[in-house]
Amino acid sequence: MTAGGGVRRVGGMRSLAAVVVAAMGGFIVLVLEIIGARYLAKDFGGSFYVWVSQIGVILLALAVGYAAGGALADRFAGLTVLVVLLVPAGLFTVLVPNLAPPVLDAIISRHPPQQAIPLFWQKVDPALGSLCVFLLPCLVLAMIPPFLIRWVTPRVDRVGRSSGAVIAAGTVGSIAGVVAAGYFLLEWMRISDIFRAMGALTLLVAALCAVIDRWLGRVDSSPAPPPIP
Repeated sequence: MTAGGGVRRVGGMRSLAAVVVAAMGGFIVLVLEIIGARYLAKDFGGSFYVWVSQIGVILLALAVGYAAGGALADRFAGLTVLVVLLVPAGLFTVLVPNLAPPVLDAIISRHPPQQAIPLFWQKVDPALGSLCVFLLPCLVLAMIPPFLIRWVTPRVDRVGRSSGAVIAAGTVGSIAGVVAAGYFLLEWMRISDIFRAMGALTLLVAALCAVIDRWLGRVDSSPAPPPIP
């Protein structure tokens, strides 16, 4: 095999690995979003405000995670920092069934039991609950695409292709997460077990990132060659 062929083969494996990891990250985020609304409903009811809060918090987590992930990816080469962040996010998700109930109870119990909850807090309380439970893991998961785009891009003139492939894979994973959560997981599993499964899957993503970063390395971005006159 020629040197050029070897480089192309490694590049193809790196691209495939990035697509798989991005899809897994998108899958986890959307499963957490869908089951999160059901999880919050037991404490805050199934009102429209619960869904608005859950969607808003997930979008906030994605926005902050994309921005922070991009900044960290530019500063730290490879996927090591991402792995370090994914591990506690996965452990937190596994422990949500144990950690979240006292927090959600505290949000609710601060209202006098004999009085109706003011409309303002009916809107805000679900958002507070969602922030406490879902912001951290989804924010860290949102860092995956920027890290992967930086890691997989061999040259500046391929940034468009690399970013498009990673974002598309994450979106496909998100679609799979919606379908899986809405049609299967909520019917087959308890919500607490789904949290634990998504936490374990996050830890698997962390392990996979560590493996591919070690085996496939990172290609440094370099300027595109000037066009031939």
